Amino acid sequence: MALWGGRFSTGPDEAFKQFNDSLPFDYQLAEQDIVGSVAWAGALKQVDVLTSDEHQSLVAALYELLDEVKADPQAVATSGAEDIHSHVEAALIEKVGDLAKKLHTGRSRNDQVATDFRLWCRDTADHLLEALGQLKGEFIALAERELGTILPGYTHLQRAQPLLFSHWCMAYVEMLERDESRLADAKARMNFCPLGSGALAGTAYPIDRQALAVGLGFTAATKNSLDAVSDRDFVVELLSCASISMIHLSRMAEDLIFYNSGEAGFIELADNVTSGSSLMPQKKNPDALELIRGKTGRVFGSFSAMMMTLKALPLAYNKDMQEDKEGLFDAMPTWLACIHMAQACIKGVKVNGERTLAAAKGGHSNATELADYLVAKGIPFREGHHIVGVLVQMAIAQGNNLEDLSLEQFKSVHSIFEQDVYPVLEIDACLKARQALGGTSLEQVTIAVKDAKKKQQITVRDANLDDVESIAKLIQHWATVGENLPRAKSDMVHSINEFAVTEVAGKVSGCASLYIYDTGLAEIRSLGIDPDTGITGQGRQLVEHLLVKAKKLALNRIIVLTRVPDFFEKQGFTFCTKDSLPEKVMKDCELCLRRDNCDEVAMEFILKPSRNTEIPCKNVA
Repeated sequence: MALWGGRFSTGPDEAFKQFNDSLPFDYQLAEQDIVGSVAWAGALKQVDVLTSDEHQSLVAALYELLDEVKADPQAVATSGAEDIHSHVEAALIEKVGDLAKKLHTGRSRNDQVATDFRLWCRDTADHLLEALGQLKGEFIALAERELGTILPGYTHLQRAQPLLFSHWCMAYVEMLERDESRLADAKARMNFCPLGSGALAGTAYPIDRQALAVGLGFTAATKNSLDAVSDRDFVVELLSCASISMIHLSRMAEDLIFYNSGEAGFIELADNVTSGSSLMPQKKNPDALELIRGKTGRVFGSFSAMMMTLKALPLAYNKDMQEDKEGLFDAMPTWLACIHMAQACIKGVKVNGERTLAAAKGGHSNATELADYLVAKGIPFREGHHIVGVLVQMAIAQGNNLEDLSLEQFKSVHSIFEQDVYPVLEIDACLKARQALGGTSLEQVTIAVKDAKKKQQITVRDANLDDVESIAKLIQHWATVGENLPRAKSDMVHSINEFAVTEVAGKVSGCASLYIYDTGLAEIRSLGIDPDTGITGQGRQLVEHLLVKAKKLALNRIIVLTRVPDFFEKQGFTFCTKDSLPEKVMKDCELCLRRDNCDEVAMEFILKPSRNTEIPCKNVA
C-alpha cells in the first residue's frame, strides 16, 4: 500500500506506477534511511510519542533490517515498493506490526529523503577524497622515480620548451589538490541536517533538531524548513566537483595517450590497463585512458541535467526533484572508477627517457634561452626575439638544431654572439635557468615533490605536553558536536601519557587516548581528527598505534563505545553488549549529551584471554 493511499479511491495504474516509483534507484539509500529512522525514533521517544519499550523494539527491528539490507541490497530494489521509505516502513511493519506506523509521526518523506541523500553524499565524498589522495600519491611517487628525466613541453601541441617529466607529474598533483579542496568544501556545506523540517513548514512536535543533527554526525540542523526540503545545492556542487575533476583526468588521459603513441613513444602503459585488436596483433590500445576521456562527457551530462531540473522550480518540494538521484548515482561511481583507473595507469607507466630527451632536444625548444642570452647582452627582448626567429629559419633550412649552428652563422645574423652562446643552449642549462618558484629546474621540482610528500605523510606518535593545546581543540570540537565527551585541559595535562597524536605537515591533526582500567581492561576514547585536514587514514593509524601500545603494556582487552562500528570492524573489533561492560565504564555516560538517546554500540578487541578480564562481551553482530 502507498503511504498516501487514503486520499484516493483507486490506486495508480501500472504505467503510472512504473513511471512514478523511485525504488529501482533510491534503494541505494536504504542504509541511510534506516540510520535516519533510528535517530528519528530516539527523537520521538524524547517527546513521549514513543515509550521506552516501543523505542527499544523499533530500534532493534531497524538494526535487524539494516543487517538484512547490507547482506542483500539488491533484494530491496525488487521488492515492488514505491520508494525506499515505503520499503523500510513495510519491512518494519512485518517485524513489529502496527508499532512501525508510529515512526512516521511528525516526519515527511520530503525531509526524510533530503536527510538520507545528504548522508549518502557525505559518505560518498569520503570515499572520493580517499581515492583522490591515493591518485595524488601515485603521481608523487612517479615524479620521485623520474626526477631528472627530461620531457618536451608543448603549447598548441607544438614542442615549446624542455621540462622535467616530474614537473608534468606535479602539475596534476596541483590539480588534484584543488579537486580535494573543492570536494572538502562541498562536504562541509552539505553537512547540515534537514530532518525535522516536515513537508515544508517544520514539524509540530517539540523535537530537539540540533541534538538530532548532531546525533547523525551533522554540523548542525538546517535553519529554514522551506529551504531544507527543497535545497539540492549539495547535489549540484558534487556534480560540479566531479565535472571539474573529470576535466583534469581527461586532460591527463589525453597527455598519456599521446605520450604512449608510436609517434611519440615517450611512455609504455602496463598490460593491465590496455587491450589488443581483434584484427591487428601488433596493437596495444590505451583503452583505460580513452574510457576516462569518454566517461567525462557522461559526468558532464549529469551535471547539466541537474541544473536544468532545478531551474525555475518553485518552492518547496516538487516531484521533478526525484530526478536528482539517478544522475548523481551514476556520476559519483563513474568519477570514483575513473580515479582508480587513472591510479592504475600512473602506477604501471614506464618512461622512455632516451626518447623524451631526444624529443626535448629537437624542435628548437632552446630558442627562448637564446633570446634570454641576447637580453643579457643588452638587446631588447623584442629585437632578440626577431634575431632568434631568423636563426631558427636558418637551422630549419639546414636540418639542424640551434646548437648545431657555427659561430660564424650566429655572427652572420648579429655580431654580438660569442663562444659563450653554446653553454646557454645545452638542455641542462635550459632547465637550470628556471629557478623561480614553480619552475621546472631540478631544484624547484625536487622541493615540490618533497613538499607534496610531506603533506601526504601521516606521522603517528605518543603525545607530549607541547600537544595539549592542539588536543584540547580537537576534543572541544568533537565534544561540541556530541561525538566525544568533554575533557578539562588540566585532565589532559595529567593524562598526557595516555594520548597518541597524528601529524600532517608537522601539525597535530588527530588524537586518541588509551584509558586503562584495572583487570587488564582499557578503552580507546577521545578519538578525533581535524575535519579540515582532508588526509584520510589518520583514525586507522591512531587505533593501530594504541593497539600496539596495549600489547606492550600486556593489556587483555580493549573496548570502545562508538557510532561508527564499521570503522572499528575493519580494525578487528567485534560487537558486544553494553551490559557486559564494567559499571565504571558506563559511569562516564552521565557526562554525555546523548545519554537519554544513546545510539552508541559497544565493541571489543581481545588481545589475550585472562581469568581476570571482565565478563566477555557477547557478539551481537
